[in-house]
Amino acid sequence: MKNLNNKKILLVICGGIAAYKGLELIRILKKNKCHIKTILTKGALEFITPLSVSSLSNEKVYTDLFDYKNEAEMDHISLSRWADIILFAPITANKIAQLSNGLAIDLATTVALASNKDIFLAPSMNVKMWENPLTKSNLKKLVNTQFKLIGPEIGEMACGEFGVGKFMEPVDISKIINEYFKNIDVNKKFKALVTAGPTREYIDPVRFITNRSSGKQGYAIADQLQKNGFETTLITGPTNLKFPEGVKVLNVNNAEEMYERTIENLPTDVAIFTAAVADFKVSHVNKDKIKKSDFKNLELEKTKDILDITSKHNKLRPRLVIGFAAETNNLEENSKNKLDEKNCDWIVANNISDKKIGFDSEFNAVKIFRKNKSNIEDILFNTKEMIAKTLVEKISNELRANG
Repeated sequence: MKNLNNKKILLVICGGIAAYKGLELIRILKKNKCHIKTILTKGALEFITPLSVSSLSNEKVYTDLFDYKNEAEMDHISLSRWADIILFAPITANKIAQLSNGLAIDLATTVALASNKDIFLAPSMNVKMWENPLTKSNLKKLVNTQFKLIGPEIGEMACGEFGVGKFMEPVDISKIINEYFKNIDVNKKFKALVTAGPTREYIDPVRFITNRSSGKQGYAIADQLQKNGFETTLITGPTNLKFPEGVKVLNVNNAEEMYERTIENLPTDVAIFTAAVADFKVSHVNKDKIKKSDFKNLELEKTKDILDITSKHNKLRPRLVIGFAAETNNLEENSKNKLDEKNCDWIVANNISDKKIGFDSEFNAVKIFRKNKSNIEDILFNTKEMIAKTLVEKISNELRANG
């Protein structure tokens, strides 16, 4: 499992009979040269000791949110930032319920709430607890954010009952984590370009033509591409958003600048055009503010169609070109037409007449139209971050499948 080499894993062991298997998990991860820091919950301390954990991990064990020694050396924020991933193994129904409700009642839940990393959950519980609708509801909330589920398996429980809820074997958990890092490592060979935000076509020093866009979805996609290993460039029009960490960011104002920066940064493996580029510009920009009394009809000309030029470029076309479409009606027809006319591989479309999604909202819901495929993929209502996660997962899978 070479992809585990030198990876930093924050392991959270919760209470339950399967807690002892956390020791075997540490042994396997350490054998594969992972760096392991461990949090033991109050329940876990009833089954295993900090000494046994530290002996295997060769690291300090964390147990108490308000331990002044821990907080002085590495508080809960720093601990969450240190890790490449956080792994709850095993995790109980009780801890799942706490996480799903955003509680921060101990070090484990506080670290999870403060984390900006992917969090893996490997459950262990009685079959009836697993099948309880409340547990199902809690898990659904978690997997719709940054949490990933590992298991559980079908088998005989410590209580003697049989069914779903058995903790996955540590070696199999290690293989899943290894595959996760393998995919990220493979993605490091891929280059991605994302355009985001609006552009401004100035009429005079104080007035401009623009399209409505907050840039949130494009920024979220760029962030997820970078987190998944892609070498990512974000070309952005004016926004008030914080730049994604680790992403190369190029600021532009107008469509011509966005076009030039795009061409300069091609070819890439994937280009994702989320920007709301102004369709028209004035033929002549007035150097002074135009007084109302002097205002006449504007002479407009079309701006360059960056998506169209990129998709049809003989030498610089990316392997995968993805356009975005914001529609108010006839979404399917308009998206399919755009897919064909622009020579895109995908069109990602949303219905902006729905006020709960799209412009300025933290939420979105999109449909994916693919070249030469009749089926339409739905990514249902969710945060823009989760929409981005799902899109990037699909992009990664397609690029890796095609070499």
